Order: sequence, then structure tokens, then C-alpha cells
Amino acid sequence: MSEHTPIGLEKEARTVRALTHSGNFHADETLGYAILHYALSPEGSLRGRVLGEDTDDRLQFVRTRSPERIAEADIVFDVGGVFDPSIGRYDHHMKDKPLRDDGTPYSAAGLLWKDYGHAAIRNIVTTPVTEDMIAAIWQSLDKSLIIPVDQDDNGVAKMGKLSLADIVSACSPAWDTAELYGAQEAKKREALGFANAATAVASHLVNMVDRVRASLKAANRVVEAYEAAEDKRILVMETGMPTEKVIFERDLPVVYVVSPAGPEQWNVKAIPPVRGDFGQRVSLPEAWGGLEKTALAAVSGVPDAVFAHPARFICGAGSRDGAITMARLALEIDAALKSKAG
Repeated sequence: MSEHTPIGLEKEARTVRALTHSGNFHADETLGYAILHYALSPEGSLRGRVLGEDTDDRLQFVRTRSPERIAEADIVFDVGGVFDPSIGRYDHHMKDKPLRDDGTPYSAAGLLWKDYGHAAIRNIVTTPVTEDMIAAIWQSLDKSLIIPVDQDDNGVAKMGKLSLADIVSACSPAWDTAELYGAQEAKKREALGFANAATAVASHLVNMVDRVRASLKAANRVVEAYEAAEDKRILVMETGMPTEKVIFERDLPVVYVVSPAGPEQWNVKAIPPVRGDFGQRVSLPEAWGGLEKTALAAVSGVPDAVFAHPARFICGAGSRDGAITMARLALEIDAALKSKAG
């Protein structure tokens, strides 16, 4: 969190003039603009400001390299040669550039995220969340989204094809636009390209905030379900949600996750030995593989058994109790086989 009060986040609301450079644009300044949009004026028009179509807005935004306009602006990012957040300056192109604690250079997006990210998240999230949750979302996105943009913009590590940086780059007009259509049309197309890029980046930011929020919510529920479990190897979730991330991060000894797969089916999913890998810590019984309904019910002894995948990583029953029974039976059968082999 910032040690100063970032410009525009003071208690007294006022018009804020933000500025970045004109010309070629990249992921860091488009993302930086999106962060300022959500932090300072989310009700305004993200595209309209760029295209000069929305002047009645708390956040004023311009793209220019004019020294006079830079001096007049309240917030200047990715241009100007000055890094001083206390006066709203967020450039990173100077020799003595701002660095993270681990030595990674900041981009304009990283610098703005540090000061305005928490405020942006508060305005993006549409459900009640605690300040601890806001901080956790900020930290998660800093790692998964902001740092890769910092690294790409500073030439530390490329984000790669079909990355956010690549999508932003694709919004730029072709190199020969001025040659084909003239300088005025090229300028219009550049503004439109930035508006399109900022819209795409903003949508990605909003989606990532919501997915991280949901992931943190799921983590809490997984831990609660694990703590309440009679057999710690069987995790019963009353609602379908991601579970593997928490299981591996906390090194939980869960073997099967039981959860609803619809109004009339509950599934048993085997946890892999390594997150995201194929295989299972304990495969479902070999005799179940590929069977369905009557045949599976006869072999398993579970009357409402529905299916068992041939690869033996998932099976299902018509009820919660039926699915839990299948999970328990699978563990018993595996234990018996190991005892016999031993």
C-alpha cells in the first residue's frame, strides 16, 4: 500500500487530469489507464475519454508528449521522465528506474497498481468483501498479471504469443496507415486502437478480479469442508467449485472430492498425484471402469451408481450418499488390494 495518499483518492472528490504518451502503445499504459478508470471514475466511459466523446467525467484523460500538457496534468504515467507518486508522476524510463524488492523493474502499470490497485478492486467487486479479501486479490493479481506486464515492458521476460501484450499490440494500426490514409486518419485510428486495447484490457482485469475473488471464497469453503470431514481422504463439497489448488497448496491428504454435478447427480473425482497431472493418488476400482447404471450398480453394490470413466478418475451416483459410498468403497478396495499384495 502507498505511504502517501494517491492523487484523486483524497476525501474531497475533484476532477483529475491523467496523461500518458501518444504514439505506439503497449500493455503497461493501457492497463495503467484501466486501473485509473476503475480507481477514480468507474462510472465514466473508458472508450469515450480516449476518443474525446465523454467530457463530463471526473477523470480527464489525454495521450500526448507535449511538455506543456505533461506539466499541467495531475497524473502522468509512462512518460515525463519523473517517478514521484506524491506529485502523481509514474514514469519508469529513467536510468535510476523504480524497482521491486526483488530487483524487477516496474512498468507504469505496476507503479499505478501499487497506488491505485486496491481502490480499483473495491470498485470492480460487486459483492461484499473484507479489506483482507481486497488485499489478497491485489496480491494475487500483482503476481499473475501485473508482474508479467512489468517484465515484458522492461525486456526482462516476454509474455509470449496470444498474451495480453500481444492482444494490445494487435490493436495498433498497421505501420503504413499514414501512408495509405493520411496523417489525420492515422491519428484517429491510433486513438481507436488504444480505446479498443484499453477496453480489452479492462475486461480482462475485471474478469481476473472476479475469478480471484471466487477462488479465495472457494479456498475458505474447501478448508471448512476438510476440517469437518470424518475421513480426511474424502472431501465432500456441497457446491461445485475449484478444489485442487487448495488441496496442493495446503498439502491436504485428500484422495477423492465428492460434489454435485447437477440436480440428480453427484460425482467422485480422484485427485492426481501432482497438480494438473494425469493419474490419480488412488484410482477408482478397475472393475468399475467404463460401466454405467445397472451394470455398475451390480458390480459396485451402490444402487444409484450412474457411471465410472474408463480411465478411472471420476465416477458418479444419483445422490450425495451414493457418491460418498462409492468413494468409501474405492478406498476399501484399494486398501484390500495393497494388503493382499503386501
